[in-house]
Amino acid sequence: MQIPILKTMKKTPGGLMVVPLIIGAIINTFFPNVLTIGGFTQALFKDGAQPLIAMFLLCMGAQISIKQAGTPIKRGLISILIKFVIGAAIAITVGKIFGVKGLFGITPMVWMSAFSSVNTGLYVALADQFGTTDDVGAGAMIALTGGAFFTMIALGASGLADIPILSMVAVIVPVIVGFILGNFDVDMKKLLGQGQHALIPLFAFALGSNMNFQNIVKAGIPGIILGISVVVITGFAGYFIHSLLGYKAGVTAAIGNTAGNQLATPLAIVAADVSLKPYLAAATAQIATAIIVTCILSPMLVGFLDKRLKVKESFTDIENESVA
Repeated sequence: MQIPILKTMKKTPGGLMVVPLIIGAIINTFFPNVLTIGGFTQALFKDGAQPLIAMFLLCMGAQISIKQAGTPIKRGLISILIKFVIGAAIAITVGKIFGVKGLFGITPMVWMSAFSSVNTGLYVALADQFGTTDDVGAGAMIALTGGAFFTMIALGASGLADIPILSMVAVIVPVIVGFILGNFDVDMKKLLGQGQHALIPLFAFALGSNMNFQNIVKAGIPGIILGISVVVITGFAGYFIHSLLGYKAGVTAAIGNTAGNQLATPLAIVAADVSLKPYLAAATAQIATAIIVTCILSPMLVGFLDKRLKVKESFTDIENESVA
């Protein structure tokens, strides 16, 4: 008996990423110890997110052609700037007006962490479904938004001067290695290309198995507000700014989410500035909620915009045929 698991997942926008992530989160919420049995089981399904994402970045880098790298880099840099500028503007404004306690109980470091990052896996899954190879390639640049680097830059005025430059290098090295292999050997490019799609549901499940839906209850309304704000503000900003620059596509809204590795950002910030320690628990719960909320809503926004554009294009084609 055949069950169309893959086809069913693909019917959901970003389903290769979202469905396994939600399943992993459900298992971790109700059966938290079922995957912590050691061995290959725990290594793959519980602790495997980081190495699987690293392998994914390597496979993705191998698909970027040296002759066509300009467009992916351009789109990636534009997306990074959109996320950073919006995140910094909100975080600094909230800090200046409301102080360290923030707005709605959300501190400036949480606003910046949630707004400045992009869930690379989710972005690439959506780019693969709704975009082009250039959009997928842009994920290599967008991956740089992960971690505490941009948050530390924006909050530097608060005394957070310990910027982890090496973490930036560590993110991009797998992409560079893949890029070199893929451009030197076409057979390696094909081999690594085959692994790219298979890795998405695997690391998505591993990310989900470290999330807990109880965090939404702990974070309450502030965490949900944060997640919705990220999707609406940065998602539509990505779409409209890219459109103004000549590229109109629903997939440009795929930056409207929060990276899964931002769960570690509050801890890194507190390590640099211990005065923020009282806000650590709430910050972690709020970011976890934002990750879950954006993983659900971001694909819906991209799917809506993509469908809307295709409807407009079909009407335009009909009008042109009528005129002809």
